[in-house]
Amino acid sequence: MRAMDAATPRADLASHGDSTRALLVRLWREHIRHHKARLVLVLVLTGLMAGTTALYPVVIDHAFEMFTNRDRRILYQLPALVVAITSIKAAAQYFQNVQVQQVVLLVIRELQGRMFAHLARADLARLEREAPAQLAARFTTDATVIRDSLTKAVNGIADAVTVVGLVASMLYLDWLLSLIAAALYPLAAVPIQNIGRRIRRASGGMQERMGEAAAMLNESFAQARTVRAYRLEASETSRAESAFAQLYRALMRMARGRARVDPVLEVLGGAAVAAVIGFAGWRAAISSQTIGNFTGFVAALLIAARPLRALGSLNAALQEGLAGLIRVFAVVDERPRIVDAIDATVLPPGHGRVVFDDVRFVYPDGRVGLSGLSFAAEPGTMVALVGPSGAGKSTALALIPRLHDTAAGAVRIDGRDVRGLTLASLRDAIAYVAQDTLLFDDTVEANIRMGRPDASHDEVAAAADAAAAAGFIAALPEGYSTGVGPGGQRLSGGQRQRVVLARALLRDPRILLLDEATSALDTESEAAIQQALARLRQGRTTIVIAHRLSTVRDADMVVVMQDGRSVERGSHAELLDRDGLYARLVRSQALVEPGAVN
Repeated sequence: MRAMDAATPRADLASHGDSTRALLVRLWREHIRHHKARLVLVLVLTGLMAGTTALYPVVIDHAFEMFTNRDRRILYQLPALVVAITSIKAAAQYFQNVQVQQVVLLVIRELQGRMFAHLARADLARLEREAPAQLAARFTTDATVIRDSLTKAVNGIADAVTVVGLVASMLYLDWLLSLIAAALYPLAAVPIQNIGRRIRRASGGMQERMGEAAAMLNESFAQARTVRAYRLEASETSRAESAFAQLYRALMRMARGRARVDPVLEVLGGAAVAAVIGFAGWRAAISSQTIGNFTGFVAALLIAARPLRALGSLNAALQEGLAGLIRVFAVVDERPRIVDAIDATVLPPGHGRVVFDDVRFVYPDGRVGLSGLSFAAEPGTMVALVGPSGAGKSTALALIPRLHDTAAGAVRIDGRDVRGLTLASLRDAIAYVAQDTLLFDDTVEANIRMGRPDASHDEVAAAADAAAAAGFIAALPEGYSTGVGPGGQRLSGGQRQRVVLARALLRDPRILLLDEATSALDTESEAAIQQALARLRQGRTTIVIAHRLSTVRDADMVVVMQDGRSVERGSHAELLDRDGLYARLVRSQALVEPGAVN
């Protein structure tokens, strides 16, 4: 996983041609240009800021002349002028900063929303390729870096306009000294560009290391009980230190890159001031020219130092943001493979007959999940998939709602290949209860209502009652309005499982898929669930993965799987009589009696 992630930035850089211009043009075309009105306002305010800043050297030069001539207007006229200029600049600066942040944050919000919308529809295999914390880093670390870079880029426009204004002032005061100063600054272009390229590479690595560190921390905290039970504190601490050390090295590469910029600009700025002073001194020594204009000119040169330094640092900041932007666009540009076919049709009316016809499935890493699985689940019947771990039971279940696609063969519902159906109509006809019974951080009622968002409270309550969940919900502090916490952690495993079952029952599906759906239930609750399922499976197909004999005994057909294929089919009694794999599983207690799991 880490090797693949580490290679990602290089692949992304290559796919985007490592082109700053291409990335900026795309960002402008797809996100920034829609905010033209705000950008125009930013430019107007920026021009006002630059104009007032450019007046400072002229005012200083004028003040020096008034001091020299002992002009009494310096007591009232000049102070009033300075207050007016600074007040105008302060107001423009405030509103400009607010508008800049608004534009930048709107762009970031659009990028985050676009990326999440894409990932919400992405293939399951793509999401499983990265740890959740690494995906979350796209929305936090990368977004923060892009935001800072965009802010500096927009402010860079203000700095550029300010420099133009100050250059105009310097040309007005002394055009010859202006040429001398201007001749030195272009020398900084080459080293700053080289530094910028290094910073982009370092930034990509830094963002990857931050994602890896976040993934490691998330995993360690989620496994807190295991860590303590097996006394893994020392090894986890060592693993964390290793992740932090890698992050430290990545951050130091960034810090060294950033640190190179200001010294380069400082030296060139000092060289420019020294050249101006030297030339002005030489000129004053051989001529009768006053130093009045020189005072204003030096003031302009010193005032210009800050925006010039900011412009020099802009490339480095921009490269950091572009590294994050590459990662974001890499996610957005990934095309999902599981999409509606061009000629996809709506699932026609039917009773939910499911057929696996010589189905083969291969995982992205090359592992074979299914190799020629065939069986038929008739409407109104319950089919139980059993077999040793790794037989492909959960994989088979995931193919029905097209969480994955088959590599060969076909899964058919009421005679139609699921790949030829619209995803919306296919999934609306299916209720799926996964093995991992995590809930959303919302109320109990909201979690159940996800099965059918337009359901009434009475319908939600009826589904909870059918799932044997009404009793414990009534005992909660706020009943159906009780928050379940992140992942449903405020509820027990069995309670979470019953809420998830209630969600599936509320959907009233044509096909009901249960993956270890009763594994965390006690005997009494399981009996209630089995009674509810017996009523619910009338007229619909139920396919269940179970490790309990009570579930398997109730099945109309048991499909015994091994190595991704069906090796036995029949009822519980028939399979016991054959004395094959199923009978061995029962004897070895791979299928347990009710009450064995609490």
